[in-house]
Amino acid sequence: MSTDTRTITVGIDGSRSSLDAADWAAREAQRRRLPLRLLHAGTEPAVSGGVFDIDDIGVPAGRTRAALDRAAIELSYAHPALDIIARRTATPAVPALLAAAVEAETLVLGSRGRTGSAGFPVGSVALGVAARADRPVVLVRAGELPEDERVPVVDGSPPSTAPYLPVVLGLDPDASADDLIGYAFDTAAVRSAPLHVVHPWTLPTSTLRPWRHRFPATTVREHRVDGDPGPPLLEASARAGLLVVGRRTGRGPGRAARSLIRHAGCPVAVVPHD
Repeated sequence: MSTDTRTITVGIDGSRSSLDAADWAAREAQRRRLPLRLLHAGTEPAVSGGVFDIDDIGVPAGRTRAALDRAAIELSYAHPALDIIARRTATPAVPALLAAAVEAETLVLGSRGRTGSAGFPVGSVALGVAARADRPVVLVRAGELPEDERVPVVDGSPPSTAPYLPVVLGLDPDASADDLIGYAFDTAAVRSAPLHVVHPWTLPTSTLRPWRHRFPATTVREHRVDGDPGPPLLEASARAGLLVVGRRTGRGPGRAARSLIRHAGCPVAVVPHD
């Protein structure tokens, strides 16, 4: 991953989902020892189906501004050592988020919580940002809690001391997706979490070898599938802290990736690659 000074950037729109995404982003910034940037874009609050799938239609602009300030204050108390930058811009949401992604290690957006078999909806603008951003975009569902990314505690010890759940990587036969593979290995490493790789039988056996050598402390488990990898990835996401999927640069997520984004049982990182 890049050694440049970057940020973990999260979109704030006043909704519960964006605040939960901000909490996830703060933990990620802390893990990676990077500044956290809170960004509210546009002169009007987002509406349902918009940038961050705001939960309430017609949220007053004042509430959105207050939410940005409140999020910065609450996160500063929860993470006193974290460098937090809160910023507003009148630039429309899509170009503002895409511009912010250029300077970000990861861009984080919120999504409404799951409702039965329908999964969790992701707004068309959020999908558009994930389809065009130059950096990884993580979509975090509403209601995501810190303990959701860790192994369940059974002995009464604090949840924050439990090991992290696995990072799951969905990999296609394209052996040149170094940005995608590197992001997954790096993300697992900063969590000291195992990495589970789901890929087709046709993937060359040499694809992961250099990454195993680069990250020798990361436990890697491969799951080779014959056919559609979607169902195994969805099943794995129910026991994962993060699902990592790729998209080719210049293209949006394919149909299979969009289905995973909507139905995964954990946050989803969409990573551009050549």
